[in-house]
Amino acid sequence: MRRDELEHLSKAELIELVLRLQRPEKTSRTSSKPPSTDRKERRERAKPGRAKPGHADHSRPLSDDVSERIAHRPDICPCCRMALTRDLPAEEAGTWECIELPAVRPHVVHHHRLAVRCPGCGTRTVAPVPVSGTPFGPRLHAVATYLKTYQALSYERLQAALADLFGLRLSQGGLMNLLRRAQGRFQVGRQAAVATLRRAEVVASDETGVRIEGCSGYHWVFRCQDAVVHQAAPTRAASVVRAMMDGHRPAVWLSDPYSAQQGHGLAQQTCLAHLARNVAYALEASDAPVPFRLKLWLSSAFDLADAAQAWPPSGAPLSAGWTRSWQPPAAAS
Repeated sequence: MRRDELEHLSKAELIELVLRLQRPEKTSRTSSKPPSTDRKERRERAKPGRAKPGHADHSRPLSDDVSERIAHRPDICPCCRMALTRDLPAEEAGTWECIELPAVRPHVVHHHRLAVRCPGCGTRTVAPVPVSGTPFGPRLHAVATYLKTYQALSYERLQAALADLFGLRLSQGGLMNLLRRAQGRFQVGRQAAVATLRRAEVVASDETGVRIEGCSGYHWVFRCQDAVVHQAAPTRAASVVRAMMDGHRPAVWLSDPYSAQQGHGLAQQTCLAHLARNVAYALEASDAPVPFRLKLWLSSAFDLADAAQAWPPSGAPLSAGWTRSWQPPAAAS
């Protein structure tokens, strides 16, 4: 805002502007903003070999799976320069670990089809094709699927990773066909997970922005007690939820306050983590008593959830030493 615009503001407008500028900035702790948008605080650097301030000092534990053990003995005494023979008793003074990756090279097999002419009738017989239509084996399918989906590599970076790590030269079209073939292996499991989701009494949903083939899209996640379903979609609209649930309305739908995720169940439960972040921001931005009372109420709800995880199933006998000692907190006035 320019100086001349400020000069034309009324006293009330100037007070509102100053109060707005004094409000704390929203962070991932006080809103739904991702942690990557937070400003990084300058922290004191730890000296080499020492833990950072506030962190426990510890060293990396040695591996349990050891491929080889090599004992190293001293040959000469550093004090008198006398030779130390191999028959002298020795004790272990320490262990130094060296970890290395083995050289990985693709295992390529050429299958030669031979033709033989029958000596009786003269018919030329060719051996059948010994492999499937794709030259890529199941392990290569698994590695490419892992790097593309779990590590979120683009086709260009996946192509470079396979070339740099394994010396494999695959075209992007070949990689796309490879992933399509691997996709079929997951269809049965996905259909079973979707069917379980459409029978569930309690369903939770969430979505986040993601790039799909160079375009902006959304990664949806639907979860119930026995299944988790991921769905990529070009839109953030409620139509994605309706298509996934196919008419099923669970007893309780859990989501954030976004309108597209509301109203898909018989009852709506707003995510308490989102509410807690909003309350945290209200505590920083206001001196009113309501945010503090909401914080106490949410803390009681979280404590109840933690205690409920230790309760035995409904109708199960109480184990020895277990009592129903928890009492609900008094409502905040």
